[in-house]
Amino acid sequence: MQILAPLHDSALLAALDTVTGPAVPVVSVAPVMLDAPGRAFPLEVRVSAPAIGTDLPLLLFSHGNGWSLDGYAPLATSWASRGFVVVQPTHLDSRRHGIGFDDERFGSIWMQRRDDLVRVLDQRAVAEAAVPGLAGRLHPTATAAAGHSWGAQTVQMLLGARVLDADGAPGPDLGDARVQAGVLMAATGLGGDELHPFAKANFPFMNPSFAELTTPTLVVAGDRDQSRMSQRGPDWFTDVFHLSPGATDLLTLFEAEHSLGGIPSWEAAETTDENPERVAVLAGSPRSTSARRSPATMRPGNGRARCSPSSARRSAKSTAEPSPQPSAASATAAAAATSASSVAAPSAPGVHARRAFRCTKQVGVLKATHEMPPS
Repeated sequence: MQILAPLHDSALLAALDTVTGPAVPVVSVAPVMLDAPGRAFPLEVRVSAPAIGTDLPLLLFSHGNGWSLDGYAPLATSWASRGFVVVQPTHLDSRRHGIGFDDERFGSIWMQRRDDLVRVLDQRAVAEAAVPGLAGRLHPTATAAAGHSWGAQTVQMLLGARVLDADGAPGPDLGDARVQAGVLMAATGLGGDELHPFAKANFPFMNPSFAELTTPTLVVAGDRDQSRMSQRGPDWFTDVFHLSPGATDLLTLFEAEHSLGGIPSWEAAETTDENPERVAVLAGSPRSTSARRSPATMRPGNGRARCSPSSARRSAKSTAEPSPQPSAASATAAAAATSASSVAAPSAPGVHARRAFRCTKQVGVLKATHEMPPS
């Protein structure tokens, strides 16, 4: 068992605290074993929870390719320090398992990743019991899911996205109604002819249909995330925002590559664009949306960011200032829940307000446009 201290190495965190609230100590326990009959390796998870608080929402986190329950501490610790019980499974593609692209088991991992998250939902009582002092403090239903890269693809299936079959028809619905909101970070976009041949041959899940994704979702992308899996540019990672009715919020990070500033770990080889402040903004964005604010907006007077609406990029959109009143869009940030009501599902599919915010480069990590349907 570890006692983890919240992040303190970015001056921007002080400003974020005015939106998210102060951090508290975190208790993290790993490995916690979950029942997974027939799985090639035992299913191990890390459970991180705040040392205090009640009615704590559950947040599932799915790692990117090759990682494990020991990664993504910059996000997991920050979210747990602000009120979430974060559960991180080690998926079968983890480097510690040694299942490479040439392994016959690799082809089914994308589906087994989704099954790992469902097992966490089914065995949430096991996760709760694993952390000393957590019993009775976990909210019975408030649940969100977040994922990065391959993890984002895994989570989007729980949110309702489908995978197209060889004939171009949407595959089965693998969504789970227990997940009430989501965060998709660096989620790959549409497939088709622009996919690299290697991706076409090895990643059947890179042919998504986003039309069925109706769960409130925050999309996070970097404007310098150039994938080798597609001929498309960084806009490939925003497809889910533009093409799904549930993805109502887009946060784009300036100069961010695929690690978005270092969310797996600042010291990792994958972190080619290390930026602790960028990570701090990302870690604070889901909670700030639950406070009826843009993920990219700081409160006035902190001297950190100034946001203003720009012209809408979609039809039937206005550029009015965001309303401070509660709306369906306030549920779109997955990790935003502090109670069942703040992870509420939308009243009807396809009617969410859509938001993306463009801030000046005064902060140097954010850009956004504000998009809302006319009243």
